[in-house]
Amino acid sequence: MGEHLVDPDRVESNTRMTSVLIVDHEPEIRSFLQRGLQKYFGLVETADSAAAAEVLNDRCYFDLIIADIRLPGRTGVEWVNALRGQGAATGVIFMTAYADLETAVAALRAGAEDFIMKPFRMEQMLASVKRYMDRQKMQRENFVLRRQVEHIFDKSGMVGECELIRSLCQVIKRVAPMPSTVLIEGESGTGKELAARAIHQWSGRSGSFVPVNCGAISAELLESELFGHIKGAFTGAHQAREGLFTYANEGTLFLDEIGEMPLSMQAHLLRVLEDRTVRPVGSNKEVPVVVRIIAATNQDLGELVSSGEFREDLFYRLNVLSIRMPSLRERLDDIPVLTDYFSKSLASELGVEPPEFSAGDLACLSSYNWPGNVRELKNVIERCLLLNSSPSQCLARPSSADVAVVARDSDADLQLEGVEKRHILRVLEREGGNKSAAARLLGISRKTLERKVQAWEMSGQRGKRGD
Repeated sequence: MGEHLVDPDRVESNTRMTSVLIVDHEPEIRSFLQRGLQKYFGLVETADSAAAAEVLNDRCYFDLIIADIRLPGRTGVEWVNALRGQGAATGVIFMTAYADLETAVAALRAGAEDFIMKPFRMEQMLASVKRYMDRQKMQRENFVLRRQVEHIFDKSGMVGECELIRSLCQVIKRVAPMPSTVLIEGESGTGKELAARAIHQWSGRSGSFVPVNCGAISAELLESELFGHIKGAFTGAHQAREGLFTYANEGTLFLDEIGEMPLSMQAHLLRVLEDRTVRPVGSNKEVPVVVRIIAATNQDLGELVSSGEFREDLFYRLNVLSIRMPSLRERLDDIPVLTDYFSKSLASELGVEPPEFSAGDLACLSSYNWPGNVRELKNVIERCLLLNSSPSQCLARPSSADVAVVARDSDADLQLEGVEKRHILRVLEREGGNKSAAARLLGISRKTLERKVQAWEMSGQRGKRGD
């Protein structure tokens, strides 16, 4: 009986920055869970079917899904399996009134965090939620610890021996103690967040390093995420909530994909940079903050300013100190040391023996274009370990037909951009148009992939109109 007793303060402290989606065809269950969980979660949404849940899930990110297995139309297990196929890693707690061994196995295979029999008490659900949040917290802490102890090139965490990386580390050490805003530029997968964490580590600041991906949060939620909100500020705001600026006080706030930030939010951010205060949504009270801002982008902010998509005054505020992360194509000499580093660290995580890569394997890796940069290299090494295969088998290389087409193309198509386009589109075709799967294989974000494809489509449309 004691295992069902839950300390509400501990539940709240673990879940106050999370959102939950409840999916059940019974309105009484949805209402019961919503009432019981809304004081512990920043956002609680409900749906009566998998179809309705999918609409909500496409519109908003949920940290936890609580779903009945028997749903009208598609079952809860079928829906969650579809989510997993799209690359979603959201935690799931299943509920059912009809449990058997086959159902339990199907739920576990779908990656269920827990399996609760109906009818249940709220204390049972809270205990299950708490266990899940504790596991998440432990995984985050272990990840941070691994990042801290796995540095093999001084405190900066940069892995490499080429002059570009050595110079980059010297720049990081120099700018880290300064309070100035830093803008980190570079392609996806080059290690912009790693550089930002290194700046924070070298800064000596007492507060936390708090990362936020501006492109992964909807415009409607971003203001609340950054600045917090008061109780009743909007529908679903059942309690006051501190923003990420507050959590980063005396520390560093890392704004990744800053180019994706909506213009309305850019104005708010500019005011914070100028006044060093934040105003929670729905409040008239300014809250002072002492936060070092590091922003990162894989876009040309100067071009975004020219096109009116980014505020010029904010650009100058952010671009006080600029750091450019080199692509892997610019540091091919580091492929052997990076390959050795990833193979050993990943082998330790996966519990396998680290492979010995031959000179031919390294030559194969060095001849590849690497549109996904260091992140893609890490993904390829992980596939080599999982499949016990060579790099030549794990790299997505063009077919002989593709090579023949390239050979017949004009010199313009032989430029790096044309080769990258052909490679990305081929991987996308191989994955059946699944952009999430293709982005993972390439080692780039889905948003970056979508932006590239959209640019190519627009270019093609303009070309047709010009004919």
